Amino acid sequence: MVLLRELCAYMDNLLEISLFDDYAPNGLQVEGRTSVKYIVGGVTASLSLLEAARQRGADAVLVHHGYFWQGESPRVVGAKRRRMHCLLESGMSLIAYHLPLDAHPIFGNNAQLATVLGFETEGRFGPGQKLGYYGRLPEPMSGDALSEVIANALGRVPLYIDGNRGRKDIRTIAWCSGAAQDYIEDAARLGVDAYLSGEVSERTTHVAREEGIAFFAAGHHATERYGVAAMLCHLGEKFGVNYEFIDIDNPV
Repeated sequence: MVLLRELCAYMDNLLEISLFDDYAPNGLQVEGRTSVKYIVGGVTASLSLLEAARQRGADAVLVHHGYFWQGESPRVVGAKRRRMHCLLESGMSLIAYHLPLDAHPIFGNNAQLATVLGFETEGRFGPGQKLGYYGRLPEPMSGDALSEVIANALGRVPLYIDGNRGRKDIRTIAWCSGAAQDYIEDAARLGVDAYLSGEVSERTTHVAREEGIAFFAAGHHATERYGVAAMLCHLGEKFGVNYEFIDIDNPV
């Protein structure tokens, strides 16, 4: 068991949240019980995740996508009211880390994604806190072969845009989870053969073809499951709390 304030202070410091100008508050978003014995984690604080956590008797819920995003309505109505009611009625706390959990060199989504996909990390790129990573594949392979590797590892077939038109095998790659498709031009400037992100936009196809870079959209949810899971495991070892990662299926 650990005090809620101690748990949150530890994660705030570990993930260095003060360094990030984010789109939502990082750390404790909804305060519940003062002590935590059991934590449930997931990608997004959806009602499905909250209800599953409540059924399991969780004291806190740790997510990557929480609440109170910039530009959204502040009214607690509809789906937001139902989510909030579930938290307040059950006494569970909601703890969320967005960009800090993408960026962390050990527990971050991009660091963990490299481990899952077998990429060798050589450096980081992108604006601000440099959320993107770049490196090498364990061995050269075609775009179709890499697509199969991604599908087997993440459990879903990625969208593959053959920007280099099969002219060469893929040896080097850059990646950034979630909605980071617009980092593709930064990746191209690195000179890598391929770029992988979670989402894709209409314009991404044209950039990939014109820059001659292979592009893989592997799913926002699918690429961001691993940071929370790694953090839960670390908290279990650090504080002796029980934990469980619940994957609420999301095809996006």
